[in-house]
This record gives sequence, structure tokens and C-alpha cells, in this order.
Amino acid sequence: MTADFARLSRSSRIATLFIAACALSISAAAQNHPQSTPKKKKTAASAAAAKAQPAPVFYADRADAMALADDIAARRNLDREWVRQAIGQARLLPQVPRLMLPPAAGKTAKNWRAYRGRFVEPVRIRAGLRFWQENAETLARAEREYGVPAEIIVGIIGVETIYGQQMGSFRVIDALATLSFDFPDAHPRAAERRAFFRGELEQFLSLMDRTGTDPLTPRGSYAGAMGLGQFMPSSWVRYAVDYDGDGRIDLWNSPADAIGSVANYFKGHGWKTGMPVWFDVRFDAERLQLPELLAPDILPTFSAARMAELGAQPLGAGAAHAGPLALVELQNGGDVPTYIAGTENFYAITRYNWSSYYALAVDTLGREVAAARAR
Repeated sequence: MTADFARLSRSSRIATLFIAACALSISAAAQNHPQSTPKKKKTAASAAAAKAQPAPVFYADRADAMALADDIAARRNLDREWVRQAIGQARLLPQVPRLMLPPAAGKTAKNWRAYRGRFVEPVRIRAGLRFWQENAETLARAEREYGVPAEIIVGIIGVETIYGQQMGSFRVIDALATLSFDFPDAHPRAAERRAFFRGELEQFLSLMDRTGTDPLTPRGSYAGAMGLGQFMPSSWVRYAVDYDGDGRIDLWNSPADAIGSVANYFKGHGWKTGMPVWFDVRFDAERLQLPELLAPDILPTFSAARMAELGAQPLGAGAAHAGPLALVELQNGGDVPTYIAGTENFYAITRYNWSSYYALAVDTLGREVAAARAR
């Protein structure tokens, strides 16, 4: 969105949104019926297919959506009609609620080896090496200023978007509206998640207003995450930084802004400079108290000495590690699980995505790219 849009009054921006929406419809019609292409006779099959496509559902007709729009406008001191226009032009994405439901119990067994193979593979490693080479100075600066290793930043951006290759094609306003008003009731935490996405919708609209950006323009994931590092709107507001110094934050097109923002996110979530992410462990079968060790899940709880007393000895530098540790279990389908001792930095990575599999994949990908760079 150009700077001219940012200088428009709010009432002018409402008109601009309406005109833009009409222009998009006209453009789509032109693409579907180019003048240079002769009209084709509609077959029975194509007519049936067109009839089977449901008409788009807009949230302008939903009382609950308009009520939230009024509430957001009042609390955020935003133009009421601008907010109603933005939310009203959001479309229901029927496939998105289904993507939010957890898999049926027993249908998909967790498998760390399969998960690792999905994210730590040659395409991502090669892309990561190029990304590191092209942004080496910025990565070094971020490591120096925020204390977050370059390989962790590289690992995050690689796992999230393959260094910008897959940043999502959903309109963010559509994704957030769908999850705010049509989050599936069958989800075990439906009320909590619905409230979360309503908060994200509010943050998104407030951000669009402050930056003078058309709220119908940004694209992202089906959950509303944006840019190279897939920041949700609330994370953008709290942690995104203008790291290239051009006077604006652009997490889609500025690798420097993405690098600085990811580093700032981790600093804000307690990253401890110089601390390893995890250690190998060795079990003492005679003393092993696995249920007690696994009870805190990924929250670092035990000292290295206490973990050893319970039958899980952290190896190498882990034996003398001063901070709390968590015994992390990663299942491998029907095979023996993988176990590691996660530090506070392992836990910090899970604040980006609440998954131990994700955290270990980020660390592993970063290490692999660093090794390729060293070679």
C-alpha cells in the first residue's frame, strides 16, 4: 500500500476500500472473460461445477461480526464505519475451521523422525545457506545485539516459510474473521481459541489503521500469520522492528526486518545468551522415574542433579548445567521415543510454536545450515 493511502482521512479510506473491492471484482471478471479469447460454449459439466460452487459468505450480514466491529471501534478509537467495512468485506473460509481441529485420537501417531524429515531436508538446507550468505551481516548484528544465535533465527524462518517461499495466500482479514466467528465448537478449547483470534483481529485492524494499510490487502497463513517469520498481529505489534532503517516495518519483503523481529521476539521471551538449547540424556533403568520426569512436560523444572537422581542423566556439559531442565519425550510412531534434556532456551523456542517437535526441528535445521555454511 502506497504512502498516499496513509495520508487519507479515515472517511476517505472507507471510500477507498469500497472502490478497491469493486475494482477487484471487475479485475477478476476481466481475467475470467478476456476480450481476446472467444467465448466457449458452456458444457453441462462446467455449468454443474459452477452451480456446485457455494456463493461467498461475507461477514457484513452477521450481527455478531458487526457487534464486534462496533466494540473494536469504540475501544480502539477507530472510525466505526471503517471497521465495519473492513470486517464486513471479510469472507468466510469454509476450509479453515476444519484445519483447526486436532486429529482424531489414534489416527495419526506422533513421529519425530518423520517430522524431522519434513523440515530438515536438502531443499530447506540449500535455501537456508543462500539466505545466510545473503544476510550474513544482518544475522551477525542481530546475534550481537539481541544475543540470539544466527542459526536459531535461520532455523525459524526456514521452518516457517522456507525463507519466504511459502508465506501463505489467504487474505489475513478472511482468516482472522473466520476464526473469530466460526471457530469449530468441536475443538476442546474452542472458547479460548475464539477469544484469541478475536484479539488478533482487533490487533490487525489497529495495525492497519496506524500504518495506513488497506486491511483487505495483506496475505498470510490460514491462521492469519504474516511474513517471513509468520508473525501473528499481536506479535507484530509487540516485537516487530524496523531493522533495515527505512522508516517502516515490512516482514514480507525485508529480510533484515524479519531477522531483527525474530531476534527481538526471542529476547522478549527470555532467551538466555550462550545457553545451549538441549542436552543428550542417558537413562539409569534401576532408578528411572519416567512419569515424574515427564509430568511437567516441556517446562524446565528439574536441576541436573535431581534429574540424575530420578534416573535421567544429562550428558556432557548438561551434567553441570546450572539452570532448570525438562525431560522432553518425542515419540517415533511405534518405535522407541527420543529423549532430550531441554533448557530454558528450548522452552523459549516453544513460545513461538507450542510444540517440542517444532522446537527441535528449528534447532536442528539451524545447525544443519550452519554446518553447510562451515563446509
